[in-house]
Amino acid sequence: MRLNLREIQDKPGSQLAFSCELDTERLEFPAVEKYLVPPHAEGVVKNAAGALSLSGKITAELVCICDRCAMPFELRREVPLEVKLTEDPQDPEDPELFPIEDSELDLDELLETCFILDMDSKFLCRPDCAGLCPGCGANLNDGECTCRQTYDPRLAVLEQLLDNES
Repeated sequence: MRLNLREIQDKPGSQLAFSCELDTERLEFPAVEKYLVPPHAEGVVKNAAGALSLSGKITAELVCICDRCAMPFELRREVPLEVKLTEDPQDPEDPELFPIEDSELDLDELLETCFILDMDSKFLCRPDCAGLCPGCGANLNDGECTCRQTYDPRLAVLEQLLDNES
């Protein structure tokens, strides 16, 4: 979606509201199984003394796969938006500025970029997720596993001592 900013570009103090849904096909992540509620963005583009900025939020509800225990869990994401906009072609290298071309803003690209950059690098069902046992694959969040604990192979001689005591 392209947002036409001609109405507010030359009028300091003016603003333009927006509300849209993001395309989930372009927002695929390995740990995201599906979107329960597609990402929805709403906010305003403001002209403050000739400087344009976008503010608002993106909300979404997802089903993710935990990176430690591989169990699905629901996650609600709320991404705050605070983006400075520029028409100056000299500034494309500044990561703080998002370009406006021909008085239009590519809203889809801006919102998708903000959503992707705000995603976690690891998806965890809970902060203290214990993960899976490396020996038997049991989910350690459900309790301890029954497999024998393995030791460092360099300590095998000491393990024999433990076996002899039993």
